[in-house]
Amino acid sequence: MVTIPDDHDIGQGNFWGEGSIVADSEAGDSGGYYYPPEYINMVHRCQTWHLPDPLDPRPIAQNISVYFTRLRVGGIDFAILADRQFKSGPKGKIPQMGPRPDHIQQVGYDPKAVDLPGLQLLGDRQMAFLNEWGQDWTGAVMKAVVSQTAFCGAVHLHGSKTNRLLADLDCNGWPQTGRNQALAALRRALACHLCGDQHLAVVVQHGIEDFRDGPFGFTGPAMVNSYYGRWWWPADEKPGQRPIPGSPLPWTGDYLDGLYNRITMLAYANPELDSTTAMKAKQRDPSVNLGDGYGLVRFNKRVRTITFECWPRFADLNRGDAAQFPGWPITIKMEENDGRQVKGYLPELRFRGVSDPVVQVIRESDGEILYTQRIQGRSFHPRVFGPGTYTVKAGRDAPDTWTAKGLEPVGPRAKPLIVRLPR
Repeated sequence: MVTIPDDHDIGQGNFWGEGSIVADSEAGDSGGYYYPPEYINMVHRCQTWHLPDPLDPRPIAQNISVYFTRLRVGGIDFAILADRQFKSGPKGKIPQMGPRPDHIQQVGYDPKAVDLPGLQLLGDRQMAFLNEWGQDWTGAVMKAVVSQTAFCGAVHLHGSKTNRLLADLDCNGWPQTGRNQALAALRRALACHLCGDQHLAVVVQHGIEDFRDGPFGFTGPAMVNSYYGRWWWPADEKPGQRPIPGSPLPWTGDYLDGLYNRITMLAYANPELDSTTAMKAKQRDPSVNLGDGYGLVRFNKRVRTITFECWPRFADLNRGDAAQFPGWPITIKMEENDGRQVKGYLPELRFRGVSDPVVQVIRESDGEILYTQRIQGRSFHPRVFGPGTYTVKAGRDAPDTWTAKGLEPVGPRAKPLIVRLPR
């Protein structure tokens, strides 16, 4: 089991850690921790003692501990993030466009007005950790990232069907620049994202530069959701562009969230709660669907697929997959976590000495690492997303043994490159 603390665990309504400054109230929107550091560290010890030690264990301000780390289980390499510890608080830093500093109600606002220079999401230390983690495949066949909350605002209605919120800065869709940088790091490692916090279960594919070019994210349902439901419910009640074929749900496809982030909605588990069922919900009548339950994620290392399952709390498991929330299960290929359009292929690599090595592709024009992955077998055609020259690296568990520079996209009959790696 993996547990990580969230806002209510440290006694706050919401939490933007901002490197551990002192918050001015329990609301937390100024950034920082409201309660004493001794208490915060006790919470960390209670809820993260079972995790591997942090790779960068230096405490932050007030001598508050950090816990972002990696956990390798059965060939799956999980990066565990403290995604709120370094995040900037909105109060006093951006224009207030709603009843609270963290809520935006101003329709048609300029998203650049809240995505200002200097605002942090994961912070420099966690971004450095993610970038290093993505290139080290020791003991790993597939990768995933675990954190508190989603990298988008996939909720429209909060608490009741009459409370519509345009954008909630409590999600990791803000600040948008930090969100895109984090998702790009996941995409480079072909990693999906697993989180909770939002009460509403969804599966989305994130867009960074374009729709569907980023990794998939699964927000699990709340185990108990009796008093604060949330809904995915577009104001125009229309499907997005390119809705998901065969989905039983009406509102799937490409959307902009309230922070103007690109997301593709694949599935959501709205509560079936109204005035006639509210009292039953308070009495926790199992006949009322409150959208609560649990998620399962299955990693198939043999074929490199990921399956997201979403089960109601009182599901009749004798019904099999039919008992899951409508729209689930959802299976994707690992490589679909990088949805960029392939524009060509570099010369085929044929390996001698080892099977399933790690391959990295770097765009030489700007030094950008496009991806690092463990391949299957002894041959691989590196994909690229535009013209130019590329550096390719390879190795047993990291791209640290063999290098070829100046490679360009070629035709299907091009001569392969023989790559010899030590056994």
